[in-house]
Amino acid sequence: MIDVQRLRILRAVAEHGSFNRAAAALHLTPSAVSQQVAALERGLGVPVVVRSTRGVTFTEAGRVMVETATAISAELQHARERIDRLTAERPKLTIATFTSGGRLLLPAALSAFTTDHPEVELHLLEREPEDSLPMVRQGVADLALAYHFDGPLPARPGDRSGLDWLALTDDPLSVVLPTGHRLAGRTSLDLGELAAERWVLGCSKTEAFLRRYAERAGFEPLVRGSTTDYFFARSLVAAGVGVSLVPSVALTPEQPGTVVVPVQPPRPARHIGIATARRQTSGPYTAALIRALQRAAESEANSPAAGGRSAGAPTA
Repeated sequence: MIDVQRLRILRAVAEHGSFNRAAAALHLTPSAVSQQVAALERGLGVPVVVRSTRGVTFTEAGRVMVETATAISAELQHARERIDRLTAERPKLTIATFTSGGRLLLPAALSAFTTDHPEVELHLLEREPEDSLPMVRQGVADLALAYHFDGPLPARPGDRSGLDWLALTDDPLSVVLPTGHRLAGRTSLDLGELAAERWVLGCSKTEAFLRRYAERAGFEPLVRGSTTDYFFARSLVAAGVGVSLVPSVALTPEQPGTVVVPVQPPRPARHIGIATARRQTSGPYTAALIRALQRAAESEANSPAAGGRSAGAPTA
């Protein structure tokens, strides 16, 4: 029988990279952590870590056990959340969302949902996908309104338990220029035409995305400003600090002193969708909110202000 507490300690070692840091996080002594890992190895009959003066590395068996520990931790947290809800006076639904997507889709969806289900207590948490998706895996949130770029869904190291992904809409990015810019009158442009420009970022994750597309266009972008707010980035563009690459959902309200120009195909885009835990069928309230979000996405995609966004098809 594998001891769950030992798995918890092994997972902490993986997360923190050493016995000492894991011990501090768990409020244990390094010796206690080492003894628990050694006991786990004896029970398994194989080593799970390789100790050195530079920290620890994991064997293949160790990586398997860390994945197992992550899955078990998520299941236990999820069970705790379900039990808490069983004893609650009102049914509760927790939604994690990123800022711009929540501003675009949640108002209409929540208005329809609360009209049909006034008995449900809603909890909203503003989180980026790298934080909201683990919350869904762990049962802290019922669903996450999230996004990803060209690659897979974001995940923390060792966090590979399953999620279902339901695509809602594609969110193409456009270039934001200051009024009076030499290209401000264009109906579209190639990123290569901006090779000599200074860039301002409205999201840290946009930089890697921008650099990937800039490399395809044959240049390396000169990043001169980085923010965590697209509206702030657009304000810096209006002030003449540089140009920016901004998703369609973050282009409202209009920003005085700026002009928005779409990028020519292949146009970079974010993919917005809903993440739910794969381990169980969604409850009736979660399913109802998903339907409301789908309707909101379809309505937004068909609106004149959609700016090229398209509703997505369900995927897993």
